[in-house]
Formats: sequence, C-alpha cells, structure tokens
Amino acid sequence: MYSEYLLIGEVLKPQGVHGQVKVRPDTDDPARFLALDHVFLKKEEKYIPCAIEKAEARADGFVYCTLNAATTRDDAEKQRGWMLYVDRAHAVQLEEGQYFISDLIGCKVKDQKDELIGTLEDVLQPGANDVYQIRRADGRRMYLPVLPFVIMNVQVKEGYIVVDESRLPEVAVIED
Repeated sequence: MYSEYLLIGEVLKPQGVHGQVKVRPDTDDPARFLALDHVFLKKEEKYIPCAIEKAEARADGFVYCTLNAATTRDDAEKQRGWMLYVDRAHAVQLEEGQYFISDLIGCKVKDQKDELIGTLEDVLQPGANDVYQIRRADGRRMYLPVLPFVIMNVQVKEGYIVVDESRLPEVAVIED
C-alpha cells in the first residue's frame, strides 16, 4: 500500500573489517544508492535518517556501503537485517502509468462494476510484461498479465485497481 517511504534494500552482512556492509537492493537499478547521502530505518513505526557513505554498486548486483559512519566489523554486524528506506522526495521519478511495486501490493482489484475480485499479493516479472498475483475472495490465486487492455485504472493512493472483467477469461490464470 502507499507509503511516504519506499523499501530499497536490506543489510545482509558485514563486508570486510572497516564497517562496510553488503546490501541486497530492492530496486531495479542498484546504482541509485550512489546518489543518496542518507536512507531511513523504520523503528517502531517511525523512520529515522541513517547516513550512507562510500556506496558502490558492483557487478554481482549487490551494493556495498558504510552506514552511520561505522568503522569496525562489530559496528557493521549490528546493522545486519536493517531494512533501508528512501522517502518519496529522494525516490526515482516514475513516468506516467508506472508504479512502485510496494504501492501496488495490497491494492484491491475490482471490476468495472466496482465488484471486488481480490487483493494484489505480488507483482511477478517473468519477462515481456509484469503479472499481477491476486488473492481472490474464494482464496484461490489468479495471475493476470499487466496489459493496457486489461488494466483500466490504477489508483495507488486510494488503494485500488480496476480491470476489464470481459478480458479475464482470455488472459487470467486461476489456480485450482
């Protein structure tokens, strides 16, 4: 669901002995970390700024950086498991019709008659186009390709997606 903060990575482990950590980025472009001078940590439903230094995105797909001026491996070890967020002011600007996956997950999926189909659980990215994984009211999962003739309206701030129900029989896959 829509939040003023977006998850961008998780600290996996210390890297070396000088306070650096290895981060698994939750972004399609790990190099975005290079432009940040801070990220946020979520503690007790509050977001606290955390300085980020010496960030580098490597060919292995991970980001290596120093957080909160850590200088030792012990400092970095205490950061293991930290979830890193960015506020919307520092997030990448999306084009019209593009959405952050975290904003989509949890949205109600409705038909054009405003009847509930289910709740978006995940967005799969298998190749040519994304696929919405929807938990239907009957508990079964439905997989729906994100195609312009199927997805009619997306309102992430309001928490809903409208689909053309007449197209579902030809494109949706429903679990048995």
